[in-house]
Amino acid sequence: MSVPEEEERLLPLAQRWPRASKFLLSGCAATVAELATFPLDLTKTRLQMQGEAALARLGDSARESAPYRGMVRTALGIVQEEGFLKLWQGVTPAIYRHIVYSGGRMVTYEHLREVVFGKSEDKHYPLWKSVIGGMMAGVVGQFLANPTDLVKVQMQMEGKRKLEGKPLRFRGVNHAFAKILSEGGIRGLWAGWVPNIQRAALVNMGDLTTYDTVKHYLVLNTPLEDNIMTHGLSSLCSGLVASILGTPADVIKSRIMNQPRDKQGRGLLYKSSTDCLVQAVQGEGFMSLYKGFLPSWLRMKGERFLQTDLYTTCSPNLRQWAFLHGWIQLWVEAVPVSIGKLKKLRPKKDLGVNQTIYYGHR
Repeated sequence: MSVPEEEERLLPLAQRWPRASKFLLSGCAATVAELATFPLDLTKTRLQMQGEAALARLGDSARESAPYRGMVRTALGIVQEEGFLKLWQGVTPAIYRHIVYSGGRMVTYEHLREVVFGKSEDKHYPLWKSVIGGMMAGVVGQFLANPTDLVKVQMQMEGKRKLEGKPLRFRGVNHAFAKILSEGGIRGLWAGWVPNIQRAALVNMGDLTTYDTVKHYLVLNTPLEDNIMTHGLSSLCSGLVASILGTPADVIKSRIMNQPRDKQGRGLLYKSSTDCLVQAVQGEGFMSLYKGFLPSWLRMKGERFLQTDLYTTCSPNLRQWAFLHGWIQLWVEAVPVSIGKLKKLRPKKDLGVNQTIYYGHR
């Protein structure tokens, strides 16, 4: 065995197989964040389905009989009527989704970064490349993960169907995939993919353009330093903008995915995402597009805190324990933006070891 081969064998796994390590560790980080914030996601989906006007065409009395609940009452109602553990109903396909989504997004972004866009003269990426690359990578990852998102949404509504006296659609995750595939074919697994990728693009755009814009402003124009307070405020603002942009598409996506279907897998309520949009606005008003906004915003804030803010503020041991290192390292390398010009304005502010701030999920 040659010397280079022997040296390579002695390297840590993360250095020998960097992309595989990033993928596995990012999946672990996403799983931790998903488990911690999934009750908010379930509450959001239930709120998005409340008062669905299109159900009246099928003679469904659920819209009239079910009282409207806010976020807290919906969550408490799930615990009281279905049980505490039902707050995690559908979490298995949600974890599957994160694995597929993270992998697809990582591969796509690295390809765009290395082959399509390339580095600028200062070896960094400008904001417009980060935003476009992040949006395109998010779209590809979301399209690949659409089948898992479809199963997640439908399983999240199973508890409500049981309370309404309707038969359950699935016995488990595997049965859900098999049933959807047998009824609608491969195409059936991608039901709702159009509003799904629209949501991904809008959320990534809002998040990437807001997080470090706010962070730069706070660090350069206020007494705040680059600490957990600054990260928290930046996360709050980026989650707000991302939720404002993405919630309407999310509502449409959830309703299309959950609508009843005929034996051929065709939707009985909506012909397209545009039809769903028109029916929601006409039957329930414009603000129906923002049902579930609050839990969606809180969930984005919670996920970012778990995946980024802890990384920049807590100890290395805690980061490794929480499986955050691989996820953060991926995005640290994915979307860097030089702030050399900003650094000259306020040389006393410490913006990091290498004076670089990163856009998006750091």
